[in-house]
Amino acid sequence: MATIREGNQTVFLVVDVQVGIMRSAWDSPRIIKNVAAAVETARRQGIPVIWVQHADDELIHGSPDWQLAPELSPAEGEIRIYKQFNSSFEQTPLEETLARLGATHIVLAGAATNWCIRATAYGALDRGYDLTLIQDAHTTETMEFADGATIEAADIVRELNIAMKWLSYPGRANGTASSGEIDFAA
Repeated sequence: MATIREGNQTVFLVVDVQVGIMRSAWDSPRIIKNVAAAVETARRQGIPVIWVQHADDELIHGSPDWQLAPELSPAEGEIRIYKQFNSSFEQTPLEETLARLGATHIVLAGAATNWCIRATAYGALDRGYDLTLIQDAHTTETMEFADGATIEAADIVRELNIAMKWLSYPGRANGTASSGEIDFAA
């Protein structure tokens, strides 16, 4: 059973909006614009923004592809977390960082929907955090299978939005909001 977090501190977690990931992601320019707008809203409302960047054998830490999308720039003092697994919680200092901030509610955006966003969302809920997924600020690529079948990226995004709206965990609240309606202070 997860610990239910007491308090009301919200944080904004921006996951893997990196050059090499966004290059081939569905509707990337719009998603980056929506992430940037949500970052500005969070900053205006005094909400901590935490930036997560993935590295692995194909996305080398420090390489040009590993960098955040050029439209996004962490402000002085904003926290950066570096990860090697899909979930932003696995073998990173994220939990300790959230505890230090007194975080109870995570607002989530980034890439890739079906991998790192899904894993981080479920990781947050499993650990007792409330969660809001910004429904128009996450993306992925279309999945193509060996047999020729595909799952369109837009459908993957839509499916996770529905899941985050209707999932039910005891003692936790989860849902979605658009980048234009997100109120981090609510």
